[in-house]
Amino acid sequence: MARTPTFTKRQILEFIKESPTPVGKREIARAFNIRGGSRIALKAVLRELQDEGHLDKDRKRQVRPTGDLPSVLVVEVIGTDSDGEVLCRPANWDSDQTPPAIYLNPGRTRVSAPGPRDRILVRVKKTGHAIYEADTIRALGAGPSVVIGVLERQGPHATVRPTVRGRRRDIRIDANQTAGAQDGDVVAVEYVPGGRGTSRIAKVVERLGPISDPKTYSLIAIHSRDIPVEFDADALAQAAAAGPVEVGRRIDLRDLPLVTIDGSDARDYDDAVWAAPDEDSPGGWRLIVAIADVACYVKPSDPLDRAAYSRGTSVYFPDRVVPMLPEALSNGWCSLVPNEDRPCIAAQMRIDADGHLHEHRFIRAIMRSAARLTYEQVQRARDGVSDDTTAPLLTEVITPLYGAYEALTRGRNKRGTLDLDMRELAISLSEDGQVAAIEPKAKLDSHRLIEEFMITANVAAAESLEAKGAPVIYRVHEPPSLDKLEALRQSLASLGYKLLKGGAIRPSHLAGILRQAAENEHSDLVGGLILRSQSKAVYQPENLGHFGLSLSRYCHFTSPIRRYPDILVHRALIAAHGLGEGGLPEDVAERFNEIGEQVSNTERRGEAAERETRDRYITAFLSDRVGAKFRGRINGVTRFGLFVTLDDTGADGLIPISTLPQDYYDHDETKHQLVGRDFRLTYTLGEPVLVALREANIDTGGLVFEIEEGGTQKRKSGKPKNRGSHLRKKRQKKGRSRRS
Repeated sequence: MARTPTFTKRQILEFIKESPTPVGKREIARAFNIRGGSRIALKAVLRELQDEGHLDKDRKRQVRPTGDLPSVLVVEVIGTDSDGEVLCRPANWDSDQTPPAIYLNPGRTRVSAPGPRDRILVRVKKTGHAIYEADTIRALGAGPSVVIGVLERQGPHATVRPTVRGRRRDIRIDANQTAGAQDGDVVAVEYVPGGRGTSRIAKVVERLGPISDPKTYSLIAIHSRDIPVEFDADALAQAAAAGPVEVGRRIDLRDLPLVTIDGSDARDYDDAVWAAPDEDSPGGWRLIVAIADVACYVKPSDPLDRAAYSRGTSVYFPDRVVPMLPEALSNGWCSLVPNEDRPCIAAQMRIDADGHLHEHRFIRAIMRSAARLTYEQVQRARDGVSDDTTAPLLTEVITPLYGAYEALTRGRNKRGTLDLDMRELAISLSEDGQVAAIEPKAKLDSHRLIEEFMITANVAAAESLEAKGAPVIYRVHEPPSLDKLEALRQSLASLGYKLLKGGAIRPSHLAGILRQAAENEHSDLVGGLILRSQSKAVYQPENLGHFGLSLSRYCHFTSPIRRYPDILVHRALIAAHGLGEGGLPEDVAERFNEIGEQVSNTERRGEAAERETRDRYITAFLSDRVGAKFRGRINGVTRFGLFVTLDDTGADGLIPISTLPQDYYDHDETKHQLVGRDFRLTYTLGEPVLVALREANIDTGGLVFEIEEGGTQKRKSGKPKNRGSHLRKKRQKKGRSRRS
């Protein structure tokens, strides 16, 4: 007979939270004297706490509170604090939150004179909120060896201002080590051996171009993020040797009017679509999504495969693309250009009138695209304005595509997905590379049509592989953690929106909030809050579903030219269905955990590079308008100031707390407000404001604004206190708290 448990779920959670390091089931059982059958109950409680989002699990089956660091991790040295203590941060920190402070234990540091960017494997112990003490295990060498910055000559000397936001200390350059760089040039520097701290000296190893030239902006991101650009000779030779593929055992789809639909600036076309009414299912449709057969050119472990794996993804900038595959493939033999034979892997699918996928089959084929169409072309044709290309295709091709899209949309709506149609900015460049215009991208039904076709094909790929018992590298998007949901609930409440407590949150609940926000012109603001509450989507072999799309299984199949996981899915389909050469080797499937982590990291790296470059272009576009006034809305409230998004360009910038009307401001995290103590002037998330541009720093891509109009006056009283003395006391108190 099993013993009655002598513990509660709350007690277990409190014990784990109070532990300075992650703990295993054995330590918990020992602490609560849990034996015999009660261990089963303990296991159930731990699983329940994980499912509810309270706990994270380490690879050693230890658990820790959600958001805490694992006991062993790699850190990167930032520098030293005012007390001379070596300060670090997690080396692979991908959260939007401020990283925790990690201090190397001076009594157990086995690394001699660690310097900035050095990487160390450490064992950490939590000593306070977001504060850890670390014992070194071993040095891993320096991190990325170069620092990117803008060179500034000062007589016989030179310094480099780093382009990384938040890094304030300039780098000294040996006067004889500037490699011919001129004042205002963006350069890559590396430290000269010897010296430490502020005495370290660096030399220029590469000149990227003048900061005044917009073509330099993407180079800054490429170099600072260590994004591979050049392909090695073997990979280029392999791509150059590629050629046409014989029909052989492939299914011949060349008479089928498959079309590609992409952006007007796209250069590679890796997906083509076709639809027709399903005569055997009233209101149903037959679909084909044909994807370039990259696997027939890129074989496991060959030079092209190694190059694609190291890149993980193509990275897109306003002025260039850093492709995952050489252009001979990405723009050539793997691109479904019109009127040319191309190998493909096609998903043949059937959906019913409500968009439910009830049959699918994967084939290796030869196709010939009937047309290369743009989203705008297709939408105009649908709206009754055809051109010479779309007119002949309207009845037999475009109209059926929209019919199938309407069915898929009904299915999506019934599923209750989370549609975060956040405003995206289109940056248009002039012939000389300068920013000509920044405008929100239009979201057309033609965009959504392709999205729905691709999602359906991705679901079919996951289902097909599961049915064969084949390995899958899933695209996983877990539900928000309880902590993030609670923060979101409070944020929404401050704006007048109610997110119910209790029970598992579903995408449809958040979609309902978005519909309400659209009625009050809060779509971007509320959408941003919901987006920040979401977990990061990752690639992994364990299927945990896709929360945002409300799908129980999902993988990426439709973009093998620009995403490495899609190549793996293609290879898995080839092996599972016996479709010929280029299938997935067993030893590769065994490494899906490692591969998933690698490609997830490269995806985040590319997104960060794209975001940084976009910010620099926007900053350059506004740099000649310093002093100008703009309408915007508060999209973030922090203890050090406000973040604002401009209405016309969508640019984001900071309003430092020091520029607000004189007062001492308290940060109300629950209501997302800054509230003046004496004059009660209050700034709240979502409020409209009029701001003046005070600084446009192209070096870092940062904009600084000052409030001209905005805020709510609650009451007035007396003379404001000396804000500076309050800040000094607050900093002193914070310092004492950290050291205790």
